[in-house]
Amino acid sequence: MTVPGPVKGSYTWDRSFRIWDTYFALIWLATLVFVLGTDRPGWPVRVVAAGLLVPLVPLYVWLGRPVLRGDPPDERRAVSYLMAQMALFLPSAVLVGETRLMSFALVPPCFMMLRLRWALIAVTVINIAPVIGWALLWWPGAHDVFFNSVFAVVTLVFSIALGTWIIQVIEQSQERAELIAELDASRHEVSRLSSAHGALAERERMAREIHDTLAQGFTSLLMLVQAVEAELDEDLPQARRHLALMDETARQNLAEARALVAGGTPADLADASLPDALRRLAARHDAVLEVTGSVRALPAGPEVVALRSCQEALANARKHAGSSATVSLTLAYADATLTVSVRDDGCGFDPGTVSGGYGLAGLRTRAAEVGGTAWVRSARGEGTTVTVQLPVSPVSPASPLRSPR
Repeated sequence: MTVPGPVKGSYTWDRSFRIWDTYFALIWLATLVFVLGTDRPGWPVRVVAAGLLVPLVPLYVWLGRPVLRGDPPDERRAVSYLMAQMALFLPSAVLVGETRLMSFALVPPCFMMLRLRWALIAVTVINIAPVIGWALLWWPGAHDVFFNSVFAVVTLVFSIALGTWIIQVIEQSQERAELIAELDASRHEVSRLSSAHGALAERERMAREIHDTLAQGFTSLLMLVQAVEAELDEDLPQARRHLALMDETARQNLAEARALVAGGTPADLADASLPDALRRLAARHDAVLEVTGSVRALPAGPEVVALRSCQEALANARKHAGSSATVSLTLAYADATLTVSVRDDGCGFDPGTVSGGYGLAGLRTRAAEVGGTAWVRSARGEGTTVTVQLPVSPVSPASPLRSPR
């Protein structure tokens, strides 16, 4: 089993902390060599100065390094660490001037750990205080004082420049880390919303499919059951005809349910052309189909929408116009469009008063999904016409044309 490693921070120095460890070690070692190798002051003083430098290593390992790796660094622990290292560094630097080389390793943590104002104060103390203390302790010549003062000022300017760069890196890294966190959160939110939208769209699609197929079939079965109950005692042959129609409707519903589960082509279109499917559909609803234009094979999308639209319109016609109303279907093939219309001479209605449900809204949604349009023309006492017009591929000279049967 693979054990995941620690998560790395977003700061630049945290991602390359081994380099910083190496840098600190090299500066400390070079400072120790310079202190012990210089000619003056005497060796007892140099040993004392070197002895003060030795605790800087465990202090860095046990306290400084954990504080530096903090995100953000603990300010109280940072102050304690910096005061401890200056308590060791400043006496050593006052005793032996070569100790000031160690400032190259002590200055950067000031900017890493402290706010800018306090960091500048600490850096100034690290660079200037050793020169002042050294001059007051040993009273060197003017030339040596001038040289060391210039060196201290240059080191201070370099420290401020380096610290400014460090602060810019910190701010940039923090902004980048926040941006990455925001992008990651946004990505998860987009993924969640996309999944939710996909689930909602699938539920709406299944609702339309069930409404246009199974629900309409069950409605037809209920109407046929009512008709059979009324005809059993008075018109047995008509009752038997309706029973046969119930059997056909139930089988058709079963085929539609299987097609929905399999996600395949509607049962009516499985082994037939669109005109044949609409002809069978019209026969089940005692309607008349008229086909105009040059019949041709079309993509599945427009044909499915045309079939579902006719199923919805026929079911509504039988439900609202009544069984005595005359219903007719028109399937018109044009060069760039396919149009289906379902008309009944029933009582009609006011389309502006219709709201809710999957019927007309689902019909318009289906048409819009393939770039088509759907509209309803009706008025009380004047019947109803439902028309759906869908864009299709234009007829090309090489396309095989068939005459409507």
